[in-house]
Amino acid sequence: MATEGVGPTPGEYIRHHLVHLTNKKQESIIDFSVINIDSVVVNIILGIFVCYMLWRAARSATAGVPGRFQAAVEILVEMVETQAKGVIHNAQSRKLIAPMALVVFCWVFMMNFMDLIPVDLFPHIWHTVGPALGYPDYLRVVPTADLSTTLGLSMSVLAMCIFYNIKIKGLGGWGHELVTAPFGTSRNPLFALLLGVVNFLMQMIEFVAKTVSHGMRLFGNMFAGELVFMLIALLGGYAALSISGGLFFVGHLIAGTIWALFHILVITLQAFIFMTLALIYLGQAHDAH
Repeated sequence: MATEGVGPTPGEYIRHHLVHLTNKKQESIIDFSVINIDSVVVNIILGIFVCYMLWRAARSATAGVPGRFQAAVEILVEMVETQAKGVIHNAQSRKLIAPMALVVFCWVFMMNFMDLIPVDLFPHIWHTVGPALGYPDYLRVVPTADLSTTLGLSMSVLAMCIFYNIKIKGLGGWGHELVTAPFGTSRNPLFALLLGVVNFLMQMIEFVAKTVSHGMRLFGNMFAGELVFMLIALLGGYAALSISGGLFFVGHLIAGTIWALFHILVITLQAFIFMTLALIYLGQAHDAH
């Protein structure tokens, strides 16, 4: 903790900003009873906002000359539909998967976009409101910088992959694939059993690796971006405390502007990559090995 009357050190500042508002104190490294309330609340709010905006675009769509909002949504829809057609050849499946992919892209983009909000804005507001309501003085507002959020999304994609594997191939067909791909099988019963075990283990490793990497990729990029914004914010703090604060303030403005402009590309690209990988994995669930 910082000494009374003295501001926090850079380490204390960053550690404070990396603590979630939770329902209880975490007692171990892995504790599934702990819920990151801030991530859940922001997730729900942004999800409702995305669904409302897409619903509004569909409801107000006209056959004539579209307005800017309708044109922007139509560009997104066409982009997602093109991506879906390229990897999922089942037209019936695309009726569900393509709209899902559109929502995922917009939802992940909005969660990433929270990283562009000044890092101290909401925590400063919560510093006054939270303790008055009896909650701890912690708040993080970038859900995709929370590993539980990104892994939750990737596990949802895994659940859909399992669903479509069974729906398209049948339970027996998928079960046969699990023990015969990627190394095939043998007419010799002993070799067939050994290959079946190896194939099954390889399939499980593939599912786990795809799911973990899917979530970790998004988390790693957004967590790193959040840390950079915190370091840039520290320049502003030094500007207020240092005799040569003017130089720190100028550096704060320049670095913050450059990183924010670059980060616009990052948050968009990460949302697109997450959506594209989800489509690819679902497309693989439709294909037989």
